[in-house]
Amino acid sequence: MAKDGPTPLERFINGILPENPVYRQLLGMCPTLAVTGNMKAAMTMSGAVLFVLFCANIITSLIRHLLKPHLRILVFTLTIATFVTIADRFLAAYMYEMSKELGPYIPLIIVNCVIICRCEVCASKQGVIAAGADAIGQSIGFALALASIASVREILGEGSWFAMRVMPEAWPAWAIMILPPGAFITLGLLLGGANWFGMSRSAKTAA
Repeated sequence: MAKDGPTPLERFINGILPENPVYRQLLGMCPTLAVTGNMKAAMTMSGAVLFVLFCANIITSLIRHLLKPHLRILVFTLTIATFVTIADRFLAAYMYEMSKELGPYIPLIIVNCVIICRCEVCASKQGVIAAGADAIGQSIGFALALASIASVREILGEGSWFAMRVMPEAWPAWAIMILPPGAFITLGLLLGGANWFGMSRSAKTAA
């Protein structure tokens, strides 16, 4: 019997590192750069993306046999927008300060390439279990990427992590790290490190 795609376990594992949405696929760059000034904002965004991606993948998978090729992107967008609205209203009601800090970046999840990509690549082609596993794996990978960038920026920029002091009081805070240039510098260095690590492993495997 022909295999119709990666198994749920493969989908899950691939999303974390081999197909990491930030470090491998270079998707979702807008929130990656905009909300990683501190860990609280980064993890809140990661949680919102997990909720939206999981729900959108499940719904898309359930209706995949009804999708028309010329309407599929519209259906993906409407489905994603529904769950983004729920996430946005939830944050506004129960995490108001964080909702204000994230500002327009929660509504912009509607056009987040990570979510639309997974709906197209996985959910519209495979069953619910594979779609759910893919969503969780990709969300964990996205969260790890945001956490790595936010950790560097918050520790170097403010001397804290999750708003808890981790560096000595005399630590000379690097203000640039919590500003937009700091996001680009950190992403570039970590992306370069990830690429170097991947090439090193490939070279060892080939040898």
